Amino acid sequence: QVRLVESGGGLVQAGGSLRLSCAASGTILSIDAMGWYRQAPGKQRELVATITSGGSTNYADSVKGRFTISRDNAKNTVYLQMNSLKPEDTAVYYCNARMLTLGLGWSDYWGQGTQVTVSS
Repeated sequence: QVRLVESGGGLVQAGGSLRLSCAASGTILSIDAMGWYRQAPGKQRELVATITSGGSTNYADSVKGRFTISRDNAKNTVYLQMNSLKPEDTAVYYCNARMLTLGLGWSDYWGQGTQVTVSS
């Protein structure tokens, strides 16, 4: 069974930093783009950052200059380094990956989410 498992969320004061990790496991033949999304209470899920298999990145305007997405293809893992955190960054953060798996072809997968809370 293919899974995405996030870790690294928590409670931090404004101005602080957190690093999220998301590891893909299972019978994975290939991974295309990976990314992070977030959903705050009462709001729609929004894109935070994405990274292609070749390393090209894309960021939401609200996190540019503060967040950095990276990936380790050998470990099937994507990271999100979050610096200068603000209370408005508080949300559940979800990992996403487009993966080629045995028997299912290319599909989008989501992690279970990890809570990030930034106190003022």
